[in-house]
Amino acid sequence: MENLNRFRGLFSALLTPFNGNGSINFNSLEKLIEFNLKNGADGFYVGGSTGEGLLLTNEERKAVFECAASAAKGRATLIAHVGTLHTDAACELARSAEKLGYDAVSAVAPYYYSFSLEAIMKYYNDISESTDLPMIIYNFPASGGFSLTKDIAEKMFENKKFIGIKHTSADMFALWQFKHMSRETIVYNGFDETLLSGLSMGADGAIGSTYNFMGGKFKRLISEFKKGNTAKAQKIQNEANEIISEMIKYGVFQSEKAILTEMGIDMGECRRPFLPISDECRRSMKIIAEKLTTD
Repeated sequence: MENLNRFRGLFSALLTPFNGNGSINFNSLEKLIEFNLKNGADGFYVGGSTGEGLLLTNEERKAVFECAASAAKGRATLIAHVGTLHTDAACELARSAEKLGYDAVSAVAPYYYSFSLEAIMKYYNDISESTDLPMIIYNFPASGGFSLTKDIAEKMFENKKFIGIKHTSADMFALWQFKHMSRETIVYNGFDETLLSGLSMGADGAIGSTYNFMGGKFKRLISEFKKGNTAKAQKIQNEANEIISEMIKYGVFQSEKAILTEMGIDMGECRRPFLPISDECRRSMKIIAEKLTTD
């Protein structure tokens, strides 16, 4: 049975920095990983939505996997997001992650074509069979219409290589149900703004984008929750949510890159069709970055 302890904790959904010409800024990516580790990250979710993974070529995704593995140097648990529309391409990415020493692979369900449940289950099993790595399902109903349920998960988790679920949904009852399946399952809270809610419903940890620059704050939230200091944990969640609310006005990924750039890690722009970072966004995120730096 897979030792699941290394999969618990706070995982940063790693952003992908870009140079002015649109190429990946590997120097900034290395700095971002060091910054996250300094702030207590237990692991990294590499190449997911936050990392603009679906806007990268497969070769770029492999290069990001390689850079993250090299920079982490065995100091964190690494989960490679390999999801894509093309099963063979996802399997190729999974094999690349395995060669680089990743601890697990993960994948969002195939989207756009309204695939049948049978096709989605085969997609996950095909990826799982392509490597010896454990699989973490990325349950993100808003990304394409597929919503994992406990009954479906029970069938999928008959495959013993399936160990966890990244639950990017506000459905806390579903999160609770995943934690009460017939065998032990690691469940990650996926929305940063509901981390405290997720913990209260049994989440083993969290994967989120704002942990790239608020990792220390969220680590304190988890610590206070575990000590039973609910009021202190709620105060921290409230502080984080005020920042997230401001970010939503301008675009979450653009705002995250603006904040980290202000903190000294040049993140560049998001890839098109994301819009450029506006001057108003930069001004607002500079204020937030300054506040976070002095907290």
